[in-house]
Amino acid sequence: MSASSKPLPIGALRRRLTLEVLDLVSDGAGGLSGSWTQVAQIWGAIEPRTGLEIFSGDGVEARVTHDIWIRPRNGVVPSQRLRTLDGRVFNIRAVLRSEPSFNRTRLVCELRT
Repeated sequence: MSASSKPLPIGALRRRLTLEVLDLVSDGAGGLSGSWTQVAQIWGAIEPRTGLEIFSGDGVEARVTHDIWIRPRNGVVPSQRLRTLDGRVFNIRAVLRSEPSFNRTRLVCELRT
């Protein structure tokens, strides 16, 4: 569904997702160490958006973006990520809140490869 389409029916939110946040702690040597911690289990709909290849000095890097639709939820920010049951990880790049009557939030995410 594109951003200009009709609202998603509630039944479209059928993918189980884990919302995760990066917890940084001191490593004792002046640096930081991080690990991902589960914030919540939520339901969502995943739709491919764009894909592109970026040529760098040592090869080609693929980037695939997706729109992930969830129910409105406070505290979802671009520094978090979503994990699917099959192990795919989506870094949240933008949180786009819709009008109240739509009752959905669109997350623009990049599939981590």
